Parts: sequence; structure tokens; C-alpha cells
Amino acid sequence: MLTPEMATEEEVLKLGTPGFTKGSSGDGKEFPVRLFPKEQINLNSLEMDGAMDSGLDDVAPMEYGTANTPFTTSRVDLSSNTVSKLYPYRASGKLFFKKPDGNTYVCSASLIKRGLAVTAAHCVAAFGKKQFYNSWSFVPAYYDNLAPYQSWSVSQPWVMTSYFNGTDPCQAGALGVVCKNDIAVLELTPKSGAYPGTNTGWYNYGWNGYGFTGGGLAVGAVALINQLGYPVSHDGGNRMQRTDSQGYISNSTSVNNTIWGGRQTGGSSGGPELVNLGIGAVLSGGVGLGSEAAFNTVIGVTSWGYTNQAIKRQGASPFLSTNISVLISSACASSDPRCL
Repeated sequence: MLTPEMATEEEVLKLGTPGFTKGSSGDGKEFPVRLFPKEQINLNSLEMDGAMDSGLDDVAPMEYGTANTPFTTSRVDLSSNTVSKLYPYRASGKLFFKKPDGNTYVCSASLIKRGLAVTAAHCVAAFGKKQFYNSWSFVPAYYDNLAPYQSWSVSQPWVMTSYFNGTDPCQAGALGVVCKNDIAVLELTPKSGAYPGTNTGWYNYGWNGYGFTGGGLAVGAVALINQLGYPVSHDGGNRMQRTDSQGYISNSTSVNNTIWGGRQTGGSSGGPELVNLGIGAVLSGGVGLGSEAAFNTVIGVTSWGYTNQAIKRQGASPFLSTNISVLISSACASSDPRCL
């Protein structure tokens, strides 16, 4: 019987210095599973998360909307699912779950420990209603109904108490949408003692403005954001999409959320907001890495987007020492194999 838990938010006077933990590339072994017979799939029966529309858009490089924030959104895979099965992409996946209405909903998620996935809190619980959803299923590297690394159920979800009970600081007029702590951690259920990260690998995660200019979360600090997700408006939500854009820290009105340009919509919520996505080159000739250069570091998860598709901006609650660190500490007991 699933018994969801909540983590209590810690009050601090200041955030402290940015930091991160290391991930792993995994061994890449596949255990492919076809999730459902194709004739049973009805995309119209899948409800999207959040308040984002699902209108189809053409793919174009460096497009921007009325907010004038340049970005590129395109498929991760050029042909078949060759790329999405490679690290670092395979540590991201699609998340299925059910709400009390009995309908299946979809989000995105990613691994930040061997057996821990991170997603948006609104993919786990109803804001302020003290009610969790159920029947989560995380599929790393999901592609056209295929699960190259199997499908993984959830044994325990974690969200911040403030989000669960509705006291979380949120933007005026966007209660439960643009908030400080729209972040959740999922403990995955092992299979014969094994967890998905052994094969897929997992990402670093950073907090308190890791990867942003100035080394913190000051208003106006910027970073190159690499967003991965499964928006239902793109390829029916069946193929991983990537968005690259400059992200910036908004003002206090938006509770210091990170904002970037993007075309991903409903279904992308919970997908990782990364810095330094990719595999680094072997450097020579005196060339060195810059500041806060750890590759494949998650610094937030997609939280929201505008229903007006002309704007083309999305945002995320930032990872902080007072949210992501608290959630992971709550999920990771001493010597927990999920977290090693």
C-alpha cells in the first residue's frame, strides 16, 4: 500500500553558495519492453498535466515568440531512437500517473540518483488539496511506446509540505502554478534488487543558482538552459524533445523562478532543466573548463508555460538547498541502494 510522505521545508536566512552532486553514465545495457499493443493506445484519452495548451507548431531554428526570447526546440532523435538511448539523454523519460478522476495523465521526469527520479510537484499532488495522485510509471528513454530500459513503478513520492498544504509562495494570479517549490522526488521500486540508473545512468543535480552567471540566484543572472521533455503537442508526446535557450532568474513577483524561451507544452512538465548538457571533449592547448562546468547538471524541472502560444516561454521553480536537498535527504535513508 503506497503511503506518500512529505518533507518539511527548512527555514534559512540565506541560500549559501551554489553546489552540485555527481551523476553517472550507467552501463547502457538495454531490456526493451513494448508497453501496450499499438491498437490500445488512444492519445485522446491521455490528459496533459498543468495549464499548457497542446497546439501543434512547426519546428524552426532559433524561433521566438512575442516575448522575444530566442530558442530552438527539436527532436532529440534524428532517426529511430538511436540518440535518446545514449547517455545523457537516456536518464530522462516519460511519466504516467493517475488522478482521483481515474484518467491517465502524463508528465516528464529524470534520474538524479540510481533509483530516484525528479519531476514537478504538480505531477505528484494537487496543490493545497492535501491529496496525492497514484499509479506512477517512469519510462526512461521512452520512444513510440517502447521502453528500452523497462518501466518503473514508484514506491514513495516526496513533495514539500508547503506545496502539499497550499502555503507555498506563488505568483499573484498563478496560485499552484508559478511557485517556489513545484518539485517532487520519486523513489522507484526495484526489480530483483536493481534500479534503472545502473543501466541508464543519472544526472548531476545543482542548487542555489549553480550554472548561472554570478554564481547564485540574483535577479537577472543567466544560464544556457537545456530542457528535455515529452510535450503532447510534439510527435504526440511519443518522442523526446530538446529545447535550448538562455534562461534568467525572474524578479520576486515570479518568486525567482527560472524563465526561458521554449515551445514545449503540456506533458513536458517535470522534465529536467539542465546546464552543460552533453559529453565533454578532450581538451588541449591550454584550454580549460569555465566556472561551474559540471556536465549534465539538473538545476530545476519544467513547471509551467503560457496558454497563449504566441508568447513561447516556460519556467521552473529553482533547485535550492531548502527544497531539492531536503527532498533527497528525506528519500535517502542511510546506505539506501537507490541513492548510492
